[in-house]
Amino acid sequence: MSSHGRFAPSPTGSLHIGNLRTALLAWLFARSAGARFVVRMEDLDAGRVRAAAYDQQLGDLAALGLDWDGPVVRQSARAELYTQALARLRADGLLYECWCTRAEIREAASAPHGELPEGAYPGTCRTLGDRERRRRIDAGRPAALRVRADAARVAFSDRLAGPREGVVDDFVVVRNDGAVAYNLAVVVDDAQQGIGEVVRGEDLLDCTPRQLWLGARLGLPAPTHAHVALMRGPDGERLAKRHGAVTLADRAALGQTSADVRHELAVSVGLSGADERLRPDELVARFDPGALMSATATR
Repeated sequence: MSSHGRFAPSPTGSLHIGNLRTALLAWLFARSAGARFVVRMEDLDAGRVRAAAYDQQLGDLAALGLDWDGPVVRQSARAELYTQALARLRADGLLYECWCTRAEIREAASAPHGELPEGAYPGTCRTLGDRERRRRIDAGRPAALRVRADAARVAFSDRLAGPREGVVDDFVVVRNDGAVAYNLAVVVDDAQQGIGEVVRGEDLLDCTPRQLWLGARLGLPAPTHAHVALMRGPDGERLAKRHGAVTLADRAALGQTSADVRHELAVSVGLSGADERLRPDELVARFDPGALMSATATR
C-alpha cells in the first residue's frame, strides 16, 4: 500500500483546534513519507451540512500552511460509487433490511449475545420471516440496510494504539432515511482515492474492524491506520466549543495568528520547543512517526 493520506472533515461548522491538530498530523504523516495528501468533505448527512463550512474549513487548513493534492472531493457527489458497492454486497447475500428503532436496539443490545460487544446490534431483523417483514413494511416504518457480519473477528495493528482486535456486528450501511452510512462511504472513498494510511482521531479506533471487514468483502486493499490522541479541555473531556476559544476565528479575536496556533499544535505533539517557531516544511523535516507522542494532550 501507498503512504497517501487524507483529512476528511464533515462540513457542519467550524473546525476546532483539535480537528486542526488531527489534520496537521495526517498531513505530516503523508508529507514526511513523500506521499500525496487529499482533502475529502464527508457531507452525506445533509441535515447537518452548512454551505459556508466548506470554504471556511478549507481556509483554516490553508491558513495553517497545509496543502493538498488534486480537487477537494465531496461525498455527496459520489453516489454511483456507493451504489456499486451496495450492489456487490447484495449480490453476495450480505445485506438485509432492518426496521428496529434506536430504543428497540438499545433494549435488545442490553441482553447478552455471545461474542458481540456490549451495545452491538444483536441481529433482530436478520432472520425475520416473510410475514413479519410484510407487517413492518405495511406499517410504513422505513428500513435501514445492515450487513451480515456473523460476529466476525478482525485483528489489525495500529501505528500508535498497537495490536487490536474487534468483533464486527451487523452494522448499518444505508440509514433508514436513505443516506449512505459513514462506514460504507469511508471504505469506498479511501480505496478509490488510493489512501494507504488512515490517520484520524482515536475516537474512531473502535469502528476500524467494521471498516476492514467491509473492505475485504468488497475486495478492496486494506489501509494501515494511525489513531492519534484527541485534544482535551481543562476538564479532561474531548475538546469542544464549550471550552471557549477553540477555533482559528476565536483565536484571531484574541490577537493570535494562524502561525501562533500552528506553533501551539506542534508543541502539543512534541514537534517544537516552546521558544521555536517552525514553518510547515520544517515540521515535515522534523516529523518522526515513531516518536509521536500518543498521550492525550490538554489545550
